Formats: sequence, structure tokens, C-alpha cells
Amino acid sequence: MSEILILYYSRGGSVAQLARHIARGVEEVPGMQARLRTVPPVAPVTETAAAKIREIRESEAIEGGYALRVKVMGGGCSGFQYDLYFDEPAEGDQRFVSNGVDLVCDQMSFMYLMGTQIDYVEGLQGAGFKFGNPNTTGSCGCGSSFSV
Repeated sequence: MSEILILYYSRGGSVAQLARHIARGVEEVPGMQARLRTVPPVAPVTETAAAKIREIRESEAIEGGYALRVKVMGGGCSGFQYDLYFDEPAEGDQRFVSNGVDLVCDQMSFMYLMGTQIDYVEGLQGAGFKFGNPNTTGSCGCGSSFSV
């Protein structure tokens, strides 16, 4: 799988300075509070999640042209929350296939979802899709929202 280089920065320095650091492969830029990270570009779906998504698609008779939209929305205790639903791909969407599941996400969501793994878990407290997102800095106690 190919990977994407992500630059996080918060303040200070110029774009030219950042470009020079990137060209040299610097992972941390002192005084600029920047760091580089390589992440996979796709939100991979585990085989367990893919089977559940196919089951839902079949039981709900979802049209073949629809893909599973993975979305990040404002809300929840920690600031952001995930949303999954079948939708028609729109212009500007990022499109992927993972374990046979067609996925789409908008550009804003894509920034927050890079490297995220989507799994389906069943346990004593219920069942549902679980997001393993390496970009988060925290989440609420119930696990339904996150912060970056």
C-alpha cells in the first residue's frame, strides 16, 4: 500500500522554512511545532467489518452504485464524531476499496481519517463499528467522539 506524508504544524516559521525541512526529511522542526508522519491513505476495513457491511447492504437492499460514506462531523463530548452510511459518491470525494467494500469520504473528513482502521466488534456491552484512528489525541468516556 502506498503512503502519504502528513505535516502537522501549529505556528511560527515560514512556508519556505517548512519546505526546506521537509526536503531534508526532518521529522521535528524546533520552534515551529511541526512534525512529519507517514500514514496509509485509506481507511482500511477489517474482514469482520467488511462482512458486516455486506450483510447490512444485502439486508437493506442498498443499490450497487452506493458506497459506504465514512464521515467526520463536529459534535460529541470531545469535539468530533464518526458517521457511516451508504451514499452516492459526490464530486470531490476520495474513493477507496478495502476488503471488497467501496468507501467514500469528503476532503475534510479525509484529513482526520488517514490511517484509520474500521473494525466491527461484538461484546458484552453491545456491538458496533470501532474506529482505530492514529490521529486522535483523546476521546470521551463512552468512546463515541474524539479530539485531535
